[in-house]
Order: sequence, then structure tokens, then C-alpha cells
Amino acid sequence: MTSEGLKRYRMLVGGEWVEPLTGRWFESFNPYTGEPWALIPQGGPEDAERAVAAAKKAYRDPSWRRLAASNRGALLRALGDALAKKADHLAEIESRDNGKLISEMRAQLRYMPNWYYYYGGLADKLEGRVIPIDKPDCFNYTLDEPLGVVAAITPWNSPLMLATWKLAPALAAGNTIVWKPSEHSSVSALEFGTLFEAAGFPPGVVNIICGFGAEVGVPLVAHPDVAKVAFTGGDAGGQVVYEAAARGIKPVTLELGGKSANIVFSDANIDNAVKGVISGIFAATGQTCIAGSRALVQRSVHDDFVHKLVDFARTATMGDPLEFSTQIGPITTRAQYGKVLDYIAIAKDEGARCVLGGGAATRPECGKGWFIEPTVFTDVKPEMTIAQEEVFGPVLSILPFETEGDALRIANDSRYGLAAGLWTQDIGRALRMSATLEAGTVWVNTYRATSYMSPFGGYKRSGIGRENGISAIREYLQEKSVWIDTGGSVSNPFVSR
Repeated sequence: MTSEGLKRYRMLVGGEWVEPLTGRWFESFNPYTGEPWALIPQGGPEDAERAVAAAKKAYRDPSWRRLAASNRGALLRALGDALAKKADHLAEIESRDNGKLISEMRAQLRYMPNWYYYYGGLADKLEGRVIPIDKPDCFNYTLDEPLGVVAAITPWNSPLMLATWKLAPALAAGNTIVWKPSEHSSVSALEFGTLFEAAGFPPGVVNIICGFGAEVGVPLVAHPDVAKVAFTGGDAGGQVVYEAAARGIKPVTLELGGKSANIVFSDANIDNAVKGVISGIFAATGQTCIAGSRALVQRSVHDDFVHKLVDFARTATMGDPLEFSTQIGPITTRAQYGKVLDYIAIAKDEGARCVLGGGAATRPECGKGWFIEPTVFTDVKPEMTIAQEEVFGPVLSILPFETEGDALRIANDSRYGLAAGLWTQDIGRALRMSATLEAGTVWVNTYRATSYMSPFGGYKRSGIGRENGISAIREYLQEKSVWIDTGGSVSNPFVSR
């Protein structure tokens, strides 16, 4: 299909669908076919400027600024209702745009309205405090207030879900938004943008601009009228965002990469552990920040575990992500496809033993897409590249360990700390390990469970701040202290009370 036959999208700024001021568009590719299927507006610094101006104007407008918190909550609930009606349509768009399985995307999109219901209910529960202050004749209380304009920058692997983790609490707190989706998966964001007007949000409260990081993302983060940045992506990109935001003394929420350890003890239900480890790395084709890309297996069950895992993984069905029978889809971008293959080659060069996969998938059902065979390495040492760096693909490293202490040492030997998994029937061990693993989330006898009710975030280079749960809304508020003199006189103006 030529570019002339593709749908040409526009950006949402100030409640209007506008063309980019650059006058340029770029192609979005379907990773299953390897062909373009939509045209995305390629914004520039001027587009970032007008989007921030629209968000700032909306923030100050009485239709939003003076809106009662309960009415904000009603708008969020209406947005959840609108999303529920479009969930299957948006799921199909996401699968077409980033190659994730339709079965996963449909479940994810159908669950997503709960974020807007949850934070809609929380919007009018934000209460200040009256402090029994130790100063005579003074009344002191606090107010929780929004920050202002929030820049939300989201990745390509779960576009709407990871945006929702930012949008729902930020809007509930009373902020306005400029949202930049990934250049690799912008279509679902632009389709989702139609729901804000349908739900009744004032124009400019949410703005969506597209383009590349250097042309749109950097100006957005550095803009003096942006009060807060919420970013999900790799740790290198997160560092750039953090440094740019620091120059403006503005807070950030960073949800970054991971090299999560999925730890299997000898007393675990091995069949369940095999399924959990496979889910942790091969679901979403390994393209998730919480991928359990390191399987730490107690030596006494190591060989049996590897044998069962390889046999199970060998049965995975690859192919069109829009088919419900498909279990492993393509890599989302051509560049990431090449990067994963490079990591596989490095692992082989460093002496890891490939016991499954180890290259590009050439099965007929994979067509011309960017597919990589489910890959498993054994004989992996903790210092190897494959055990230290985030691959972001269907590549599993299996590392043996002897004792609980060994498992803890290997698991924590990482610059990341996003998540970890434990497979054991010993509740004491589960509690001990959960308390000492350097990770923001620990799953025991399960993996990849998330909820709008529970906080999510990382340790170390896996991020700053928390998303989801009550914790998340605090990321989008600032506290003000108000003092009122009730005595009616000031005894000495040169002395502080």
C-alpha cells in the first residue's frame, strides 16, 4: 500500500484536531506485515509550544479550575464508560500497530476503564489537614492542589494502558495534560483522543501531540510552563528526561526498564513455575518492562525445570497477533528486532548455551513480520551481558543457584529493580525474600499481576515515584500550608512567631 492510500491522522490541541505545523507526516508500520498502515503527524517544537499553551489556558479556565472535585470525578467515570464501549476497537488498533496479541490487548482494554472509575471516585476524597499547631492564636491547615500542566510521555509496548496510569490520577487531581505517545504506536492514542470530548471534558484539558523525541519530547520536557513530567521508557531515555526536568526544577515520575529475576526454589510446584516463567518472558514477546528475563533456578531441580520449560515453550504458536490462537507475536519495531538478534549473538559469543530458538523465526505463519523464535539460554553467568542488560524480547537466561542467599545475591546484582518473582511453598521464605529483594514489585507464585488499586514502580535505575493506587495521585499534587492569625494583633513585627 502506498502512502497515498493510508489514513492520515491529526493531533488534538485545544479541543481541535489540527495538522502539524511542520506540515510533515511519517508512516506507522504493522510489525506483522512489515508494511505501513497509517500516517502519523510529525510535530515539532512549535507544536509542543502550542499544546502546552492550550493546556495552560485550560488549566486556568474556570470551566476546569473551578470545577468541583465531584464533577471532575463524574467526567472521569464518563470517560471510563466511553472507553468501555470502544475497548475492542482500540484493542484491535493496538495489536495492528505494535504487534501485541489481540487476546492480551482485548483483556487489557476491557479492564482499563477501572482506572477511570477508581480515580473518578478518588477525586473528591482528597482532603487537607487541620494541624494542632503549637503557636498561640494561629489556625493552620493544609490544601492539596494540582501542579498545573503535566507532560505525559508514553512507550510503544502498551500505549493506552501506560498512558492511563498517568492520565487518570493526573486528571483526578485537577491537572491538564500534554500527552506524547511513542512514534511507533501513536494510532491508538489519537483514536482514544476522541473520547475526551465525548465524555464532556473542556477543550485543552487533554492534548495529544505526536513526533520524535528530539523534536517534540525534549521541548516538551524543557518547557517552562510544564510543571511535571511523567515518563515511561528505557533507563537511558529516563536519564535524559530526568536531567532536562532537573534544569527546570520540576518533579518527575519515571517508570523505566527492568531485568527482573523469576526465582524458582526446589520446593515449588515445578509445573506452575514453568508456566509462570514462560508467562513472565514470552507473553508480550518479552516486550514489557517487567519481563522476567532472568530465571534463577535452584540447582537440585535445574535440569528437570529446563527440560520441562523447553518442551513447553517449543509448543508456542506464532503468527498473526490478530488471531486469538496466536501465543507469540512479532517484535514491534524493525530497530528492536535487530537489537534482540544482536543480544542473542553476544550471548553465544560470551559462552551461554542456546537450548531453544536463537534466531529469527522463519515459520510460514510469521509471513514477512519481525519475528524472533522463543529463545532460552543456559550456562549463563551473572556477569554476562545477557544477564545484565535489558533485551526487551523473547529471550530467557537461566541461572542456577544453591541457597536462598545465593538467589538473593544474584537477583540483586543488577542496576535495575522493577520486579521479581518467587516460586516456593515456604511462606517464611516468601516473606524473607520479599523483604530483601531490591524490587518495587514482588510476585509470589504468580507473575505479571497489576491493578489500578496497587502501587507500581521501581528501585534503582528502574524509576522514581509510583503509579496506580492512592500513591499515584500524590505524584500529581502539591501541598500548601495556610496560616491564619486569630489573635488580632502582632506584638513584635521584627520577631518570628
